[in-house]
Amino acid sequence: MDLIVYGIPNCDTVKKARTWLADHGLNAVFHDFKKQGVPEAQLDNWLTDVGWETLLNRKGTTWRKLDVALQTGVTDSASAKQVMLAHASTLKRPVIAWPSGRVTVGFTPDQWPA
Repeated sequence: MDLIVYGIPNCDTVKKARTWLADHGLNAVFHDFKKQGVPEAQLDNWLTDVGWETLLNRKGTTWRKLDVALQTGVTDSASAKQVMLAHASTLKRPVIAWPSGRVTVGFTPDQWPA
């Protein structure tokens, strides 16, 4: 299994993560949410592994621009999934799928294998 970084290329956090991985000799495949979309099967796995509360970025511009009714309608994994599929930028980034099968969200190198 490959090391895969999911995110958006112009996101500063994604850039930091990709740089850190490269500096530590870890080659990663990059999956661009904007160009390639959010892979639904993977999203299901992430929701199971880390939970919707961890995956959903409620601090970002995209979330803040969503209709209040849509925001308040996100109350569980299923409703969060629909929003994340429709608005890829509501996913916290990066999502990293490690070769071990582990998934991490965000730039957290203290939790990553070096």
